[in-house]
Amino acid sequence: MKRIPLKMVRKDLLDIPEYSLPTGFQMRLFGEGDEHTWARIETSVGEFKDEKTALERFNKEFEPYRNEMYQRCLFIENTDGEAIATTTAWYGDLNGDGEISGRIHWVGVVPENQGKKLSKPLLSASMGILANYHSKAYLTSQTTSYQAINMYLNYGFEPYLTDPSHHEAWELMEKTLNRKIIT
Repeated sequence: MKRIPLKMVRKDLLDIPEYSLPTGFQMRLFGEGDEHTWARIETSVGEFKDEKTALERFNKEFEPYRNEMYQRCLFIENTDGEAIATTTAWYGDLNGDGEISGRIHWVGVVPENQGKKLSKPLLSASMGILANYHSKAYLTSQTTSYQAINMYLNYGFEPYLTDPSHHEAWELMEKTLNRKIIT
């Protein structure tokens, strides 16, 4: 499938769907040293070529705001206490106009743990954190993450169309997901 970047927005953070973790898993916030945990998970899902590169990105993007990570970055642990999923309830300027919105950022579930019903509880918890700070949210993704896109649509995120390539991306998503998305 062609990989096309896309953006999605949720106009409010009301009525967030709630999902519980499956038995044996637990959720926790970022702790001391978890930059390495984050790097391991994000590398495992193909976001980075190696953990060193992931750590460099973490240090650039999050280290200046480390104290916020303790409140905004989530991990799911398995029964052995190993972190196997993460996302960050972050923030950013979607339009470049200075307006800050919540952002679902860096969602990742270690491949061996995908399909275990972890993504929805992780997204629900992250959106709950965002609701404490923001009135709306956005995220970025790509067409190759069509299963995640489908979940985001079910959570009330909508396409954000600002570039001609976005129309191509959403037409591809409509065909792939067999659902009407662009109205």
